[in-house]
Amino acid sequence: MKVLIISGTNHKGSTYNTGRILAEKLTSAENISEIFLPRDFGNFCCGCAKCITESEDKCPHYDELHPITEMIDASDVLIFTTPTYVFHATGQMKAFLDHYGWRWMVHRPEEKMFRKQAVVISTAAGMGMKSAMKDVADSCFFWGIPRVYKYGKAVMENDWGRVKPEIKATIGKKTDSLANKILGREGRVGIPLKTRGLFFIMSMMQRNGFNEADVKYWKDKGWTQGKRPWR
Repeated sequence: MKVLIISGTNHKGSTYNTGRILAEKLTSAENISEIFLPRDFGNFCCGCAKCITESEDKCPHYDELHPITEMIDASDVLIFTTPTYVFHATGQMKAFLDHYGWRWMVHRPEEKMFRKQAVVISTAAGMGMKSAMKDVADSCFFWGIPRVYKYGKAVMENDWGRVKPEIKATIGKKTDSLANKILGREGRVGIPLKTRGLFFIMSMMQRNGFNEADVKYWKDKGWTQGKRPWR
């Protein structure tokens, strides 16, 4: 199993460490890759929409983004870690996800996404994890990832080294539970009704869509003729 951790900050705080603990319960260290934002990608979307109306390789930041896209596609499990910043995901995580609008089901979803699992993790000294995780989980769903887990934890500290042992023990138990669920679905991730329904609606829309690049993509995949990426 290949695991990719995408961290919404450069430093290795409570959120990152929680994600790393989970990753190491899923696979061996050599099968874990890491992306740190903004260290590995720090560009803001400039709103040109060329990725949607023409092709993703027309993005001004394509050269920096493409290697990360390849890492995403090669992974079985994606672990997004973002500390809670003012009740939301970090700005650098949002800027990163903005660059993948073209991969939403309304445009040109990647069929590999429909066989993956994802985990969204957020910690805070106090509150706000739910809305922070939703920022990321929305993209995971609209990418087509069929199983998205969320884990938010108030660690009551802003330094992982000072987090109380009993809180770390709770994190240990929760990551055990998450790991068991993910490993239990390895290679057989079912497609939920919500994903199937949205995909069906999109397949109808793309038969006579307004964006030529999207229409061609869906037609070439056979998705407007009844084929599905999970079959």
